[in-house]
Amino acid sequence: MKLKHLLFVGYLFISLPFFGQTVSKKVYFFEIDDNIAKPALRKTEKAIKEATAEKADILLLRLNTFGGELESADKIRTLLLEAPMTTIVFIDNNAASAGALISIACDSIYMAPGSSIGAASVVNQQGEIMPDKYQSYMRSLMRTTAEKKGRNPMIAQAMVDPDVYIKGIIDSGKVLTFTTKEAILNGFCEGEVNSLGEIMQNVGVENYDVSMQKLSFLDKIILFLVNPIVSSILIMLIVGGIYFELQTPGVGFPLIVAISAALLYFAPHYLEGLAAHWEILLFILGVGLLLVEIFLIPGFGFVGITGIVLIVASLILSMIFNIGFDFQLVPPTQILGKIFLVLSSVIIGFFLSIWVGKKVITTETRFGTLAFNTVLNSEEGYIAQDMRLADLIGRDGITITFMRPSGKVEIDGEIYDAVSDVGLIDKNEEVEVIKFENAQLVVTKKNKNI
Repeated sequence: MKLKHLLFVGYLFISLPFFGQTVSKKVYFFEIDDNIAKPALRKTEKAIKEATAEKADILLLRLNTFGGELESADKIRTLLLEAPMTTIVFIDNNAASAGALISIACDSIYMAPGSSIGAASVVNQQGEIMPDKYQSYMRSLMRTTAEKKGRNPMIAQAMVDPDVYIKGIIDSGKVLTFTTKEAILNGFCEGEVNSLGEIMQNVGVENYDVSMQKLSFLDKIILFLVNPIVSSILIMLIVGGIYFELQTPGVGFPLIVAISAALLYFAPHYLEGLAAHWEILLFILGVGLLLVEIFLIPGFGFVGITGIVLIVASLILSMIFNIGFDFQLVPPTQILGKIFLVLSSVIIGFFLSIWVGKKVITTETRFGTLAFNTVLNSEEGYIAQDMRLADLIGRDGITITFMRPSGKVEIDGEIYDAVSDVGLIDKNEEVEVIKFENAQLVVTKKNKNI
């Protein structure tokens, strides 16, 4: 925390009423000092819940942000508009973009010297202005929020729309940003302050008690896991774990990594009310269909593609605030943003897995590679293969599993691992051992030349 932030927080306690005086107002204080995203939303939800439980008279937010997700900002805006207590925001340096929307949703706005509020146009991941249909949604949010709080809706719209002209305030062709003094002059700030004490003086409160938000260890973990960057890494681990488990079937380390990453991905989103039960079930069903396609059905077709679609859809849906298949509360920009995040993470995770696989293992298969690079020298006592299996060349047998192309065959009452030389062989087919290589029997159908 910066020195001026420490001084501000320290003043909270210096400004408390002296011993013996009657405490007449309860103030709940919390901070948002980062991009507006799910962690900021969770802080706000926790703040309003605790302030309501404590029967606080005033909810005070210290805000410093350059903006962030419109979806999270809209939810924070709604929470502040519906809060049962007086809401005050202290803009400590910046309230840009999504921060401007959050600020005008509060009953009172106070700003530190040198601060600014405005520039609320919707932009993409590269900072480029989005098409007008996206700006239209933001304009309506800014207007309705300003109207509800008794502020000039056209000024609020001018913070989004460069085409708005307001004589003496903003020329057409520019989005509006106010300095502290400009915001005061135009009714978007109640005063220039440096501390809680000065805010309380402005609202006419002499005696007050301050309760500061304290995040539990679990809160901190959830805030960390719902960060978009962390979510992206978890998606890559899910993809990588599934990929490597398909390389070496059986419950092993890759599968444990994939399951752990999936739990860490879905659990915080479920606790945040974003991931519903059916969305998590979609993910499980998608993985199941993918495994069925890989191990039970020849080729790769509809079942496998459906599994991949369900997995990707569940990852996307668990990140947005949809109610069933109702997406009216979700801005189009947020849906597109989540689709981009998930798809890019899946693609990057897949190609990283292939790259790591080629660095670690060498024997090529249709999925990548299987054999590790470790060399086991015969001089050191290692035996490469059981050469007695070579005596089975020319013997007949029958497949006891579906061979795709590997499986198991029964020869003279004994069961052996084998691989087909022609690709797929059904169960209970007659086969002949034609060679022995790479420590494995190679078989072919008895009737392949008929």
